Amino acid sequence: MGVLTENEIKRILSRNDSKELKEFIISKGQIITPSAKSYLSERNIVLKYDDLSKESEKRDYKRKKEEKVVEVKEIVKEVPVEVEKEYKYVTVFGAKLDEKPEHMTHLNGNLLVFKDHKRIILRGKIDSLEAKLLEAQLVAKRNGMPKLIQDLQEIIGFVRNLMRCEVLEEPVGEFKLQDMNATELREKSHHPKKYFGIGHFFPDYNMGEIVISLNSIRTFVRETELIAYEAFKGKYGENTREDIIKALNRLSSLLWIMMFKVRTNKYANK
Repeated sequence: MGVLTENEIKRILSRNDSKELKEFIISKGQIITPSAKSYLSERNIVLKYDDLSKESEKRDYKRKKEEKVVEVKEIVKEVPVEVEKEYKYVTVFGAKLDEKPEHMTHLNGNLLVFKDHKRIILRGKIDSLEAKLLEAQLVAKRNGMPKLIQDLQEIIGFVRNLMRCEVLEEPVGEFKLQDMNATELREKSHHPKKYFGIGHFFPDYNMGEIVISLNSIRTFVRETELIAYEAFKGKYGENTREDIIKALNRLSSLLWIMMFKVRTNKYANK
């Protein structure tokens, strides 16, 4: 038994005076497409399934002679079922593609976005932040500060994990940097006099290339934090990734702490 399509309905009705038709009867179990049902409904033709008993068939026979009724017992024609093509990529606006355009990139999985998407801009900024940290390690090496190199390496690992959490849409979770949790990082950066014996200061070139390098990274982290806020900002200013915002904020606090440590010789000969 085939599928009764809209075209089959039209072909059958074309052989009858469809203006006078009131019912269209098909065999019980016959498959009819939604568009075929809609076509009948638009013409006020009632679709019925033939499950009448023999006694009722006699009464119905007389009614069929008085009214125009089309009865379909079986449709021989088989309608091929189309298999939807699978595409390699999809886009946020619904398009499906086999090839990735050069002006688009992966947001996650096979989902493509334009390269100026705010989350893609954030990823580029985080990538540049890692590059600055690597440059700072060379400066630390040139100045004979192996402990500072280690601390910068810890930050590099932290930044790489931030990238991973953003791409995979996983939570950052609780963290520690240089054995300080988020609360301790904020406390020490806000009260340096208490912990390092010197207060807040304006960076100056006379403080040396290590301090200037760390300060450059600190300001870059603040820029990255603002871009992260824009990337996840909702309609009313709310943010869906407060964990990433917090992580970047505390990272900028850590850079202040490290600047104080350099100025108070905490990295000397270590």
